[in-house]
Amino acid sequence: MTYRDPSLPAAERAEHLLALMTTEEKIGQLIQPFGWKTYRKENGAIALEEGFRRQVENGGVGSLYGVLRADPWTEVTLANGLSPEEGARAINEIQRYAIERSRLGIPILFGEECSHGHMAIGATVFPVPLLVGSTWNAELFGRMSRAIAAETRSQGGAATYSPVLDVVRDPRWGRTEECFGEDPFLIGEFAVAAVEGLQGESIDGENAVIATLKHFAAYGSSEGGRNAGPVHMGLRELHENDLLPFRKAVQAGAVSVMTAYNEIDGVPCTSSDYLLRRLLREEWGFDGFVITDCGAINMLAYGHDVAKDGEEAAVMSLRAGVDMEMSGEMFAKYLPAALAAGAIAEAELDEAVRRILTVKFRLGLFERPYVDPQRAAEIIGCEEHVELAREVASEGIVLLKNEGATLPLSKETRTVAVIGPNANHMYNQLGDYTSPQHREQVVTLLNGIRGKLGGEASADRVLYAPGCRIKGDSREGFGLALEYAEQADVVVLALGGSSARDFGEGTIDLRTGASVVSGHSWSDMECGEGIDRTDLHLLGVQLELAQEIHKLGKTMVVVYINGRPIVEPWIDEHAHAIVEAWYPGQEGGGALADILFGDMNPSGRLTVSVPKHVGQLPVYYNGKRSRGKRYLETDSKPQYPFGFGLSYTSFEYGGLTVSPDRIAPDGEAVVSVDVTNTGAVAGAEVVQLYVSDRVSSVTRPEKELKGFRKIALEPGERRTVTFTIGAEQLQLIDRELRPVVEEGEFRILVGRHSEDTAWVPLFVGNEV
Repeated sequence: MTYRDPSLPAAERAEHLLALMTTEEKIGQLIQPFGWKTYRKENGAIALEEGFRRQVENGGVGSLYGVLRADPWTEVTLANGLSPEEGARAINEIQRYAIERSRLGIPILFGEECSHGHMAIGATVFPVPLLVGSTWNAELFGRMSRAIAAETRSQGGAATYSPVLDVVRDPRWGRTEECFGEDPFLIGEFAVAAVEGLQGESIDGENAVIATLKHFAAYGSSEGGRNAGPVHMGLRELHENDLLPFRKAVQAGAVSVMTAYNEIDGVPCTSSDYLLRRLLREEWGFDGFVITDCGAINMLAYGHDVAKDGEEAAVMSLRAGVDMEMSGEMFAKYLPAALAAGAIAEAELDEAVRRILTVKFRLGLFERPYVDPQRAAEIIGCEEHVELAREVASEGIVLLKNEGATLPLSKETRTVAVIGPNANHMYNQLGDYTSPQHREQVVTLLNGIRGKLGGEASADRVLYAPGCRIKGDSREGFGLALEYAEQADVVVLALGGSSARDFGEGTIDLRTGASVVSGHSWSDMECGEGIDRTDLHLLGVQLELAQEIHKLGKTMVVVYINGRPIVEPWIDEHAHAIVEAWYPGQEGGGALADILFGDMNPSGRLTVSVPKHVGQLPVYYNGKRSRGKRYLETDSKPQYPFGFGLSYTSFEYGGLTVSPDRIAPDGEAVVSVDVTNTGAVAGAEVVQLYVSDRVSSVTRPEKELKGFRKIALEPGERRTVTFTIGAEQLQLIDRELRPVVEEGEFRILVGRHSEDTAWVPLFVGNEV
């Protein structure tokens, strides 16, 4: 049969297969049931559930979501879950049944969550995207993406639901940790790196998976920072900011896009013909498929209330351009009746099926539907990927304060007290969308510091007490914490937040620091999907713990481990040093120890502005000139600006030029700046370029990031860094939503961060 011929183009094979399919088989391709419900583990073997068997035999299942996902929601644990090798065997069993027991033998597309690592047992847990963005190193992220793709595909996963390209506008939003930051240009650079890293040279490669861009669109700009809340934004601003990273990722070849839950100006994204057809396909030329977020179609009828019932919601989304439904409930239930009633035409159904089949052929699933379980066992969690996780963490950790060169600490320090709820809680440093972990797989801050000062033999030198929990008002751990702090020369205080679901690991005895296994766990979760806040201060009695320790007069180093910015003026003022680690992944403790003791020079820079007070929000750096100057109580400047981060060395900028200094609207100029390491140790600097349009036909941000380079310099070394400025860096979106470069004066700003730059003028006009 033609569709079996691998020498033919994917589109031609899909067309032939489509012509052979029944309506039931077509609808089957559009649904994506929950994969962990398709099997059960019995005596070490995999048994397929009867419901799944019937579904395959009665029309087929086009895709499965999260067969290998493990977390409290799926109820897959270390005890009943699958090892890397077992997971690959399970995927093979499911795939074999689908191919051999369905009429046309169409393979299943397995989709997995990979926000910061494959969400399967044993997979490498990398730092969360907020830390990845803080590396300002897109090439490094490309390597991380390739590692994630290799681990996922080795088990049979061929699609991942990442990268998250949302632009953070209100960090109270619980999903801030899943994003790269607040700037669309920076996000766009990481978007391209993700697509190229995940999809490789060809998506049919054994180390490649298709990237799914999410959440389309403006999901990070919701009202009040509430998850899935409405977005109040005009089309011009939408194009200029939130759509930019998606457009760049589509241009890079992304194969899949996920619709967002939110509405934009009254139109839900899942039913937006403008977003999914006119913009995505007709203007941008996207040729992949669109999938919904879980439950998004249901929300059209029971949330947004733009559809009278489930059938109308299913029809509305399909017509808008949705091709596949995650969960599959609405499409499976309502599309047969909608077709029979003429609410949708067979040709509309065929359009979606055609796109999905084409991608399956491009993935090589018909030729290579099965994977090698032994290869999965070798690749997943391998030493190379673990080392990479540590490298990413090291480059993304940000030094916010270092009074009197408190850091780096000396390895000759007699006694270090490691105190705080995030000092030794492995799940608190991993972030949301994380699978259950074996304890030995995760290096906590306590593990890292003890390893730096002699390992297990350092127990007398490195004292540990949790002090308190993230949430709750219990002070029963203060006594031990203060006792150890009194004995120490330096106190490393690990505070922050948690996105840890209840993995059943029990709790911690605050009086002793020992783990306690009980019938229930204490939930400290204050961040993650669906966990939005009204404030950004530390919860519980964490601040009080810091204040009590400060009274002892000890050197106090605060390490924040968290998923969104923390606003604590007292700590900003009184801590001797502050380190922002975000959620640094399974190797985070080792990376932190490297930085605290000077084996690594911190080079992370903030990608979200940290306000002085939550009442300043929104406080993102690229706001309009017209947004006002100050409040009665304070100004509008953040505590730590976008792009900020300290180093153990110093850098000097000079020789800033732009040549030529006058160009035509379609011309280019080269910006040069000399950067010198004027300190005593090697270090890496992030050179940041911003553009300011002085007069424009529509209001513009005061400045916008348009380039960055991370460079490593030895003491005394100087390097000239260059950027090319052209239409992409100078254009705006005009009133007709067209990208144009207007004539006039621009300022080209280069420096350490958004509030520390020098500038030179650039004039744009047809008369050069």
